[in-house]
Amino acid sequence: MPPAGERALDRVRVVFPAALGPVPFAAMLLADLGAEVVRIDRAGAAGVIDTALADDPRTRGQRSIGIDLKQPRGRAVAVRLAASADVLLEGMRPGAMERLGLGPADLHAVNPRLVYGRATGWGQDGPLAQTVGHDINYIARAGALHPIGDPDRPPAVPLNLVADFGGGGAYLALGVLAALVQRGRTGRGQVVDSAMVDGAASLTTMIHGMLGSGAWRPERGANLLDGAAPFYRAYRTADDRYVAVGAIEPAFYRALLDGLELDPDDWPQHDRSRWAAQRTALAEIFASRTRAEWVKRFHGTDACVTAVSTPDEAAADPELAARGVFVDWDGLRQPAPAPRLSASPAVARPRCGQAADTAEILAELGLGEDEADELRAARAVFAAPVRP
Repeated sequence: MPPAGERALDRVRVVFPAALGPVPFAAMLLADLGAEVVRIDRAGAAGVIDTALADDPRTRGQRSIGIDLKQPRGRAVAVRLAASADVLLEGMRPGAMERLGLGPADLHAVNPRLVYGRATGWGQDGPLAQTVGHDINYIARAGALHPIGDPDRPPAVPLNLVADFGGGGAYLALGVLAALVQRGRTGRGQVVDSAMVDGAASLTTMIHGMLGSGAWRPERGANLLDGAAPFYRAYRTADDRYVAVGAIEPAFYRALLDGLELDPDDWPQHDRSRWAAQRTALAEIFASRTRAEWVKRFHGTDACVTAVSTPDEAAADPELAARGVFVDWDGLRQPAPAPRLSASPAVARPRCGQAADTAEILAELGLGEDEADELRAARAVFAAPVRP
């Protein structure tokens, strides 16, 4: 059992230049597990997302320093940070960190133990490495977008959850943790190449298994898990809201039919020739009552019928509150850290604004006040947002 109050990644120091998409999410995951995370903010750079950094829950548990990485003296400060770090994360286009003199070879020369995590869309090599893109492009090429949505409409865009956060940030954090474990045996760091196209493809592994066995059809809207099955899809309710039905197992399907007062003999579950008619009939049934009425009807049953909640509704859900799925930290309701470790419970950690801790971090690096003042005067570092 760890000492009281110790968290899983206590004393693990993570540094990363501010970035979009997967990197700040991976940094949040590591910070939630106890890592000390230092973000390098760049002069004149916009926030990580379309809101102020101080409003972004992904900055919780971080500190930040303002550095102009285009200036040699600024880069020297970044190298000193990396020399004292366990992990560096970066999300620039392949070759950009090398051109700054901050690539893996540069930093491993001063810190062989450094785990160097890299997040890109298409990977560090290959014919697409220098191609621009966003979540939707990566999942499209990886085969993860096509199966999502109704067959008579374009594929439904699953926000940016699949590549940015699932296949990108979460896989980056996983790779970093694996590299840290191996470093404990070898004493040396390594490069983690986390490409969102790789991660998005990895998330479709089960589908490829089903394709290989003949259990999955290539066309959208013809399969068990893509909305074709009448017992695994969402339905509109009388108040223009939705309920989700996930009654896959026979016992759960029977509970669904019982709640809808339908005769099982008239509703065979896996007769695909009847699925279209069953979807139409269930749509009419669910449209006859409000979402709240259906939730009440199925509450406590095994029918796997749940409300489709908005993010605001989920954050206010009393049953999720009893589990602590959302927390009120630093004046903002936000998802709680996940997963949960029995000996290392989550603790409230404030969000971090831009370049909020520059003076403190410079002092920790051993820079005296005179040298820090010189760096600020040269705008190699900054302590508040400035325009170049």
